[in-house]
Amino acid sequence: MDWRIGLLPFSALLSAQAAQAQSVGYEEALASVRVEQPALEAGALRVQSRREAAEAADELPDPRVRAGVMNLPVSGPAAFELDRQLPTQVAIGIEQEIPNLARRRAKFGVASSEVRLAEARLGVTDRDLLADAGTAWVRLYYAQARIELAHAALDELRAFVPAANSAVASGSARPAESLAIRRELLGIEDAATSIEAERETAQAQLSRYIPFPDPVALGEAPTAALDENQLRFELEENPELILADAEQDRAEAGVALARAEKRPDFGVSVTYGRRDQAFGDAVSVMGSITLPIFTDRRQNPRIAAAEADAAAALADREDRRRALVADFEADLATWRSTTRQWRRARDELLPLARDRVELETASFAAGRADLVDVIAAKSALALLELEILEREQAAVQAAVKLQLTYGEGRP
Repeated sequence: MDWRIGLLPFSALLSAQAAQAQSVGYEEALASVRVEQPALEAGALRVQSRREAAEAADELPDPRVRAGVMNLPVSGPAAFELDRQLPTQVAIGIEQEIPNLARRRAKFGVASSEVRLAEARLGVTDRDLLADAGTAWVRLYYAQARIELAHAALDELRAFVPAANSAVASGSARPAESLAIRRELLGIEDAATSIEAERETAQAQLSRYIPFPDPVALGEAPTAALDENQLRFELEENPELILADAEQDRAEAGVALARAEKRPDFGVSVTYGRRDQAFGDAVSVMGSITLPIFTDRRQNPRIAAAEADAAAALADREDRRRALVADFEADLATWRSTTRQWRRARDELLPLARDRVELETASFAAGRADLVDVIAAKSALALLELEILEREQAAVQAAVKLQLTYGEGRP
């Protein structure tokens, strides 16, 4: 039985459903992943936030204004009088801290690494959403194909029921044969019920990524073919490793910032003092410099901690690379296995099942077989075709996962 032929009743039903629901192709589903996705929007906003912060990372601190009374006597004959002594003055000034250049560059490096880290995390999120949406579409596509095949097989088998009942009524067949026919129908009906649940589940999963509910997968399914060498070559550009590199860069930027703390910072201040007219006003200009003289108890422990974080990030990067390679090889083995099982069933088991149907049909026409034998052969063929579609789904799904998870050429 070729399940692609003679499916007009159920195909018409699918067309009616598609008119009410929204149809979506594979490439369209992947493109929809990048439209109005909360996870991607959140990631993009984090990138924007880090970029805004990076623009001001190496700016000087805000200047500080100082004002007050200087050298005011609080005892003696001139106590609390502003114009009795030379040093007394009402002063206002401004001071500016000037961090050393290495610290400013290191702070900018940290801010820039935060931008790259946010972008890398967004890339991982984008990769995960694409892989989830692609596999959800494949599950929906093959669930629709399998339910169509199951209903077509049921229609074909139900056409034998009147003939079987007539044979039992005429005495040319045993009553138990009608029960056997019902048993075959129930087996396919159970399979159809299970596939319906799979279709609804796939619809729910896919509707997370596209802007309408109850989608219908239309168009061609992606191929199960892959270029293993190309995928293996593209592993070094995987979002997981890009994220690990970004985390390592962030840790190394932290080391540079910690080392910059051993260099002195500077400061400058200008103060204008208003005094009694007899003494004249005064201007003060002062400079300052920090003294990192207790580095063993202050800066050095921070540098050691930052260097340990950088070493941990390097080790974590290698661990992620190994885990990525292991996952890739495991997924590749799954793809090889599912592809071989699908092709073996399609190329070897399916012809045998079809030959059995033809032989049982010919034997029944010649009076050497019962109708129940024909029905059993057709039921076995239908179940095998359902299984072949399931195996094809597993192969295509494995290929889609490999391409979208490890391939650099994602849409």
